[in-house]
Amino acid sequence: MAEGKGTAVPLWLIALFLSIFTFYTDDHVIAGILPELAAGLSVSEAVAGQLVTVFSLTIALVTPLAGLLLSHVARRAVVLTALAVFTAANLAATAVDSYAVMVGLRIAAALAAAAATPLIFASTAELAPPERRGRYLSVLAIGVTGSIAFGVPLGSWIGTSLNWQATFGTMAGLGAVSLLLVAFFLPATEPSVPLPLKQQLRALSARPILLALTGGGLAIMGSIMLLTYLVPYLQGVLTAGDGVRSLVFSVLGIAGTVGVFAGGYATDRLGADRTIRLGLGLFIVVVLALAALWWIRPVSLALFLPLVALWGALAYLSSPAVQTRLHQVAGDLTAQALAFNTSFGYLGIALGGALGGVIVSRVGAGWLPVATAVTSVLALGLITLAFRQPSSPTAVPRGADHKQGAPQ
Repeated sequence: MAEGKGTAVPLWLIALFLSIFTFYTDDHVIAGILPELAAGLSVSEAVAGQLVTVFSLTIALVTPLAGLLLSHVARRAVVLTALAVFTAANLAATAVDSYAVMVGLRIAAALAAAAATPLIFASTAELAPPERRGRYLSVLAIGVTGSIAFGVPLGSWIGTSLNWQATFGTMAGLGAVSLLLVAFFLPATEPSVPLPLKQQLRALSARPILLALTGGGLAIMGSIMLLTYLVPYLQGVLTAGDGVRSLVFSVLGIAGTVGVFAGGYATDRLGADRTIRLGLGLFIVVVLALAALWWIRPVSLALFLPLVALWGALAYLSSPAVQTRLHQVAGDLTAQALAFNTSFGYLGIALGGALGGVIVSRVGAGWLPVATAVTSVLALGLITLAFRQPSSPTAVPRGADHKQGAPQ
């Protein structure tokens, strides 16, 4: 394993972290350059915003298929190829003034991300020492939360300081650096012994996996529902200006990062199941407290910010534990299960934004935390049912002729 002596984090993990951060950030940066991008492509902001939809839906639809078709190809080769395509697509975007061409380039970048993402998570679960698997997966989850916390501000700052083309150039640069790091530091691993496609699909339809995926999607849907429409909620609870909004989002990003790291340690120390119950249970309590603030508004920033910090941390506390348990129940099908996990997550994002918009327009932003709590209760119930088996056995049986796809 390629890692520097005396370092707590192996260099291959840093390479995979940067790759995940780059893939996810590429989906978020457009929001920060939307006016400039729309003007540059001669379309409305609403039409330009559909580039985000195209990217997200491509990943949601293609990731499971990529996990199925590429699980038996050398993972390092797939990740390297995907990063090369991703880098080229973003570099080409810097010279585009056609909306149709830009759509094609966004699809190409999303296809690359969809192909690499499940294999990156599966490689991390396989290469990590068993006692550090939760922490290593939490590092990748930091890449996801980091993209949410810093993606839009990064894209906005670069786009307004220079131009929107510079934002895509930056993404191409991050892709190139990730490519070099993966090439130098990611160890080559043997692909899993091929399983027939029908057998893979039957295994992925196993009750524990489907329940876990559905529960995870609901949890993300609830979080995104409130996060997407946080500004209308803030305007009702606080008489907040733009400066306060920036502070709130910064606190959320920092707290989310802390929550992922804490979740990794909790998974390794307390076990995945207890971490999931603790994280989601406390999250439900906090969002109900946010709902209560609506009825006693206006409230002070001193009261609101601690709840925001708890919300941000608890929203991501369970993520490493869910990844770990999904890896355990999937067995040989870890890559495919994690691919579906990514897909369900993106679907949760899309549904959360849509449902949140309906709630705000019909009954008001004050009901967003209530809806988040309801979906989180459903998520906790489904995930608990999915993982009620002991942690050691896998829910998907391994054939005698197949090698173990990843350590348990």
